[in-house]
Amino acid sequence: MRDRIYWCFFIKTVLPLLLSLLVTSNGDGEPTVRFTDVTAASGVVFQHEDGRSYKKYFVETLGSGIALFDYDNDNDVDIYLVNGANLDSPGTTTGAMNRLYRNDGTGHFVDVTEASRVGHHGYGVGVCVGDYDNDGWLDMYVTNFGGNVLYQNNGDGTFSDRTAEAGVAVSEWSAGCAFGDVDADGDLDLYVANYVDFSVETHTPCRVKGILVYCSPRTYDGVKDVFFRNNGDGTFTEDTQNAGFDNFAARGLGVTFGDYDADGDADLYVANDADANFLYNNDGRGRFQEQSQFAGVALSEHGLVENGMGVAFGDYDNDTWLDLVVTNFQHQTNTLYHSDAGEFFTDQTYSSGTGAVSLPYLAWGVNFFDFDQDGFQDFFVANGHIHDNVELIDSSTTYAQRNHLFWNKGDGTFTDVTAGSGPGFALQRSSRGSAVGDLDNDGDLDLVVSNVGERVDILRNDDEHGSGNWMTLKLVGTVSNRSAIGTRVLVKAGGYTQVREVRSGSSYLSQNDLRLHFGVGAEESVALEIQWQRGSVQKFSEVPVNRFLKVIEGENQIEAY
Repeated sequence: MRDRIYWCFFIKTVLPLLLSLLVTSNGDGEPTVRFTDVTAASGVVFQHEDGRSYKKYFVETLGSGIALFDYDNDNDVDIYLVNGANLDSPGTTTGAMNRLYRNDGTGHFVDVTEASRVGHHGYGVGVCVGDYDNDGWLDMYVTNFGGNVLYQNNGDGTFSDRTAEAGVAVSEWSAGCAFGDVDADGDLDLYVANYVDFSVETHTPCRVKGILVYCSPRTYDGVKDVFFRNNGDGTFTEDTQNAGFDNFAARGLGVTFGDYDADGDADLYVANDADANFLYNNDGRGRFQEQSQFAGVALSEHGLVENGMGVAFGDYDNDTWLDLVVTNFQHQTNTLYHSDAGEFFTDQTYSSGTGAVSLPYLAWGVNFFDFDQDGFQDFFVANGHIHDNVELIDSSTTYAQRNHLFWNKGDGTFTDVTAGSGPGFALQRSSRGSAVGDLDNDGDLDLVVSNVGERVDILRNDDEHGSGNWMTLKLVGTVSNRSAIGTRVLVKAGGYTQVREVRSGSSYLSQNDLRLHFGVGAEESVALEIQWQRGSVQKFSEVPVNRFLKVIEGENQIEAY
């Protein structure tokens, strides 16, 4: 017993300190960027309601997502925060609802929930964004525990619930979602990941060592996901089976589109909780074949099913092929899959230096982003346990946990720089969703993190000593879908090529800013190639950096804004 106590003390106290010392003692080129918690000064006042009660309803564990998007077309990023509800009295108004905050242009936010009509009182889970009707205004799809909602942007600061009219109602417990033009017809289709078959009415308590806890997801059957094909007239047709998505029922959470084989169409990855993950390959006509086992991204490197939560595509080694990271449960690593020329993936979790660090943590949100603008994508992980009484059943961990920031060294490996990244990374909460965007339009990327039963965290990226140059690109489709989702951009600078895609849905239940951000180090200009999803290509040379730029499909010019 004494040995076990000493070992738990070592894992919880001594080991993190040793790792921190290792990180801060290596000064060879590590970034000096610090993230500052500016939530209190931001104007965002939001408290997540998870409906928590002594009954331990399983739905209380998932938390909720975040959307960063420019809903009013004023060239800055607004924030939409998904909230839960009271589970025992669902008809009771407790003040908890989803909230929309408008950016005033300085990184300060104003609550416009009531005026915009998006303050849903249901039990919210996830959110994704896309201009589904191609009218130039970004719309939202919100997933719920009980009835999803499609909000059409009216272009005047308000939204309308078009769920029924558009034909995208889902009654199952949904989680992640993503818009993508899978058949390249110029309008956005919609994929919705469904989780498990659970209801409050049939809830059965679970215990570990006689202690009441949340049940394992394996207690509940998975539910088949659903796919809606856009008809081009503001409505959708449910087309799950015909598209090839109807083969499996699993416990779906994170979902994202990404052209992993670089053949010009939108493929799809789904992170499943206690089921093998899905990788759907698009045949170019919007028909999919599940390829996760063949490609090597279904399981861990030991062939084990893991608890997939969040997911992100990103080319971390600048070889122009999209790599993949998936977050998992405690005592499982966050799995980093390296793309081998777009056909197979290799598990590089331990060789990348990120595996051992992640083992003691339970991870959710994940984002590739170049926070120090050196030209290589780093990544962020949101951590937090599901059991608020976890120390009674496992003294090696805690409910509230630090999040992680991994810095890309440019050689295929990462360093955990959490301890040296400012007060924003000293916070300990049970985090869930995360999203990345330049909230204050200062050229670097900030973070927003949701926390179960607590306030949201807004973490501002503060560059203390001058990191690299940058470029932020806004794309507008004309023949392709208006929000340019699925468009692929190559930036050549400093002897290497970076690739980004405009993407709806990612991380865990969340939506990043649709603008594409590139760090370019010391370079003062770049070459730019834009591969629009309908097939056209635009190339620009000697593009100046440290600017916000806009390109409209088919117009051979770059506009600064």
